[in-house]
Amino acid sequence: MKKTYFLLLAILCTALQASSKVILPNILNSGMVLQQKSDVRLWGTAKKTVPLTITTSWDNKKYTVYSNASGEFTAMVKTPSAGGPYQITFSDGEKLVLKDVLIGEVWLCSGQSNMEIPVKGYLNQPIFNSNDLLLDAENYPIRLFRVKRAASAKPLANADATWEKSTAESVKEFSAVGYQFAKILQQQLHVPVGMIESNWGGTNIISWMDKASLADFPDYKVPDENDTKAKASAPTMLFNAMINPLLNYRIKGALWYQGEANRNKPFEYDALMANMVSEWRKLWKVGEFPFYYVQIAPFKYPAGKELVPFLQEAQYKAMAKIPNSGMAVSADAGSPATIHPPDKTSIAKRLAYWALGNTYGKKGLAYKSPTFKSVTFKSDTAELKFNDAPSGFYSNGDAVGFEVAGSDKIFHPAKATFTSTGIRVISPEVKNPVAVRYAFTDWVQANVYGTDGLPLTPFRTDDWMPAEAKK
Repeated sequence: MKKTYFLLLAILCTALQASSKVILPNILNSGMVLQQKSDVRLWGTAKKTVPLTITTSWDNKKYTVYSNASGEFTAMVKTPSAGGPYQITFSDGEKLVLKDVLIGEVWLCSGQSNMEIPVKGYLNQPIFNSNDLLLDAENYPIRLFRVKRAASAKPLANADATWEKSTAESVKEFSAVGYQFAKILQQQLHVPVGMIESNWGGTNIISWMDKASLADFPDYKVPDENDTKAKASAPTMLFNAMINPLLNYRIKGALWYQGEANRNKPFEYDALMANMVSEWRKLWKVGEFPFYYVQIAPFKYPAGKELVPFLQEAQYKAMAKIPNSGMAVSADAGSPATIHPPDKTSIAKRLAYWALGNTYGKKGLAYKSPTFKSVTFKSDTAELKFNDAPSGFYSNGDAVGFEVAGSDKIFHPAKATFTSTGIRVISPEVKNPVAVRYAFTDWVQANVYGTDGLPLTPFRTDDWMPAEAKK
């Protein structure tokens, strides 16, 4: 009897709340960070067809909107330059006050396990300097919103997450790449940073794409919205549950670290990613926000390793297809023992270089890794030229990762020499080279850098297709 009473009471309270109080999605809550100097959207439900007043404490401005017949409302408010804490008050006759609201920079980080792996690491898989990161986690005005794993065949309106202050306890559970990126931005820009984490290890890019973005790929069957048995790995399932609820929230840009799960079908990846980013931008309605991503790291894959470098190549090609994008190279930051390399600091820094240099306009900062430009073959020697290497190259010891091949298409290790115009490679086993490759394999500890410290991007000068691509 007592259980029944409390159950009825809970139902009644929920019903009363739904009909009489302002209810906001989880991402709009106390402790959040709103994008500075922007028109940001506030939305939720209130009493039906009544005026709703929203007051922002940073300028004491009042906005009045009307809820519709379902009680839904949307309002656009203007945010000032970075600062806080502030309050936002909602009233439809009853007040709801959001406190400790900061204004600053807001970024999304998404992808699979190399983005998801937290500062504390995984079982028997560490993150370098994790304890040092936790030591001073409380020192930064960083707020974290970590979306819990969820999958749905139909778009969801809310995400399961809560805004948290940066503390050792919250940071250890948060993306190691995402948190370190946020920390660098906060230190350099001196503004609060809000980081939204939405990722799921082992997932294919098609799970993060909506139905419209998959229209060019008819082989991928989108589950019916009423399908309750569709797997999380199916097309659109993670987009619906873990991206769609975020679309109204104003962001500055997005970080992406994914691709390992697509390594067996690499030749479509650049087109898939371009479609995904285009659709995300269309749905977010904030223009061509910056999209920075990580080229998958080297690893000794037990299977499917032959196609790994072609996936990395597709990721490189995607930069040309996605406006306002940039790729962080990780050819030197892999691990032969784990697909989750422990050096996430280098990756976070390289993403931050892109953001600081390309998005925030920090002058003098290098952020583009050197890329292959051209090759000239002279007898037994290949002369290579590159983009974004104005002062040349260096390596830690002998340069590792160069190979050359003759017309037989068999590659042999080559010795590299840095010159005033680029890199010269030669192999005693190839008298007449016709092709050069660098770090074009599943596993290599690449060690060639521009003099600014950014690693040379893996490349090939040939267009030969592997046998696996014809299967």
